[in-house]
This record gives sequence, structure tokens and C-alpha cells, in this order.
Amino acid sequence: MDEGRLMEFVGRFVGDLGATMGAGGVVVGDRLGLYKALAGGRLRPHELAERTGTAVRYVEEWLRGQAAGGYVEYDAASGSYWLTEEQAFALTDPDGPIFVPGAFQLALGALKADEEITKAFRTGDGMGWHEHDGEVFAGCERFFRPGYSANLVGAWLPALEGVVERLRAGIRVADVGCGHGASTLLMARAFPNSTFTGSDYHAGSIEAARKQAGEAAGRVRFEVASAQDFGGGPYDLVTTFDALHDMGDPLGAARHVRERLAPDGTWMIVEPAAGESVADNLNPVGRVYYAFSAFLCVPNALSQEGGYALGAQAGEEPVRRLAAEAGFSRFRRVAETPFNLVYEARP
Repeated sequence: MDEGRLMEFVGRFVGDLGATMGAGGVVVGDRLGLYKALAGGRLRPHELAERTGTAVRYVEEWLRGQAAGGYVEYDAASGSYWLTEEQAFALTDPDGPIFVPGAFQLALGALKADEEITKAFRTGDGMGWHEHDGEVFAGCERFFRPGYSANLVGAWLPALEGVVERLRAGIRVADVGCGHGASTLLMARAFPNSTFTGSDYHAGSIEAARKQAGEAAGRVRFEVASAQDFGGGPYDLVTTFDALHDMGDPLGAARHVRERLAPDGTWMIVEPAAGESVADNLNPVGRVYYAFSAFLCVPNALSQEGGYALGAQAGEEPVRRLAAEAGFSRFRRVAETPFNLVYEARP
């Protein structure tokens, strides 16, 4: 045995264990407003506790762990803690382009299904999205919405051929697998002349989406429906955001999109960033997506009819093949970020 390699692995394990437990600390800090209070300036533990209505001994231990993990800064001379501008940017603004607590909320919610997923590994059965803890649904929206806010209206839609001009003039849009409606409402608020229908098979998510519609409610409709049977149309634009790989029958969904799409319409497919092979995905982003996929995406797909389980790291080629089999004649990658790939499919 190579002792150096062993200790290297142990070091990796210690870092992972600290990150695993640290996830809980991030979620607690978000829920109690601890990060937001620290963003206002340097505070000692008792001052932070007073500002947030929390118990000082808990806050003291929380701050020490956060400082050890690099999520909070510490000055030994004064005993005070604070956030840098960059830490505050990532930890305190749920509407910003990066919001770390939402990702940890999703992860902790997914891990609550560890017993059910262990059983599924043995039996090969699935576990539906609707069977997960409620933190999964809320965390998913808080995890993905910042990326959509940063890219959807300003970069992804303009990358599609002629779509922004049509949205401004007024068209019909279907957002399939919309969850809590973050993507649907971002588009609706940016393009007030167009009408939008968001659909998802999970009734609880649709209920949450309807509550968030606000001033856009007159131009947005949310319905409980699967990707294989959503109604309406013909649509000029159909979108699927980080949803196609979760489906047990993505080919059936693609065919239904093709049926509901206008002859000159566009299907925008947003999927997790992934390379073309397993080796291409052996990196930090791939690790995150494979882990989520084993707990959420593959079990959900296996719980449905269809026989597919693409997983979150399927890559471009399987999506291209699905589009072609469904009757789309044109397909291209139009945009990408460190976390997403964006495709355009046309009849």
C-alpha cells in the first residue's frame, strides 16, 4: 500500500465529510438570516445572535464551522466575523445569478430518501419525483432559478433563430416540466405580449407556481399534465428546462412536443452540462450531477413507463437522436454555461 496515496484519499474524505455536514450549516444560516446579517459588517457572536433572535452558543459554533469552511471570514484579534463581497453575493441574494443555499437545500432534501433509494438499488424499481421530501421541490427552484435569471432572457432566447422578435410581437409558449414556474414567469415578465402555459405532472409544484404568478397571472396558465399529454397549441415555442433527462419516456415527450408545435415553431431544450463520455464528466460539475442523478433523475425515470433513464449526464448526442426520432429535422447547440447546455430543435 502506498501510504502517500492513502493519506491523499483520507484528505479527500475529510474534505467531503466536512462539506456534507457543512451543507446543513448553510441551510440553517440561510433560514435564520445569519448570512444576511453578516453581510452588513463585522459582528461578534453575541451581536449576530442579538440581531437574528438566535441563541449565542449555537451561533458561536456555527460561525466557527463556517469560518473553517471558508464561507465566513474571521478576525482573531477582535473575535468578529463577516462576509466578503463575493461570499455575500453567493449566499444572500436568492434572485442573483449564483445562490448557494438553494443547491444545499435541494441536496439535503434529496438525501432524506436514502432508505428508499437503497431499496431501489436492490430492486431496480423507481421513485417518483412526487415521492420526495418537499425540500426537493423548493430547493430545486432555488437552485436553478438563479442560472435562468442570469441567462434565459439575456442569452439563451436570443441565441434561438428569430424567437425573441416573435416573443416581443406576441406568440404562444408552452413550458413543459415547469416545476414551480420560475422559467415560465421569467419569460412571461420579459415578454408581456406573449401568452404562456406551464405544465408539470407534480400537482404540488403547479399549485406553488400559480401562487407565484402575481401580475403575470392574466397571461400565464399553469396545468397539471405530463410531458406526453400537455394540452393546447399549436405553440410557436416549447421549452423544457432541466427536465427531459428526468422522463421515463423522453421520446414520447419529444413526439408530443412535435405534435403541439406550429410548423415554423421552435423547441428549446435546456439540459445539464455534460460531455460525450463518462471520462469527459469526471470533474466537479459531473460529480454533482451524477450524485443528484442517482437520487433524483434516474429513480424518477424508472418510476415511469417508457424504458429510458438518460440521467443528468447524458450529453448532447442522445438528445440529438431523440429529436431526430421525434420528427425534428434541425438540431443545434446554441448556448452553454458551466452548468447547462442549450439546444434548438425545429421541424
